[in-house]
Amino acid sequence: MTNTRMYPCLWFDGVAEQAAEHYVGIFPDSRVDKVWRSPADTPAGPAGQVLVVDLTIAGQRVQALNGGPEFSFSEAVSLVYECEDQADVDRLWEALGADGGEPGPCGWIKDRFGLSWQVVPTRLNELLDDPDPDRARRTMEAMLTMGRLDVAELERAAAGG
Repeated sequence: MTNTRMYPCLWFDGVAEQAAEHYVGIFPDSRVDKVWRSPADTPAGPAGQVLVVDLTIAGQRVQALNGGPEFSFSEAVSLVYECEDQADVDRLWEALGADGGEPGPCGWIKDRFGLSWQVVPTRLNELLDDPDPDRARRTMEAMLTMGRLDVAELERAAAGG
């Protein structure tokens, strides 16, 4: 596990271990580091159930907590994953959207656990940072019309096509 002092804790309702296994199966450089079982009954469940899963997703330390039904995810917090190319965007979009995920606008997708992700090609950031403000504007305008981001279409828009 990476030695990180600050990391996100994701609150789940009884499915932290399943979510951890799902994410580890999708992202490179990912693994379950430790599964903690509750030593006592808690409002979230009985002693012995999985309470916390420490995992690494794409090299980033993350904690998954079975906290119970009191809280759920919202789009106010999302995880961003920068993709190297369109194939990576497509693979992650399909994997995160599987089994009940919800596609959203501008590269956002909510997975089956309700967690929002931004699947962003590195090329988008390069185009948005173009020194030509018209190219950057056209890129932004194109992105705003998309669900899954399309690198070729973003490049066409930037070029004025």
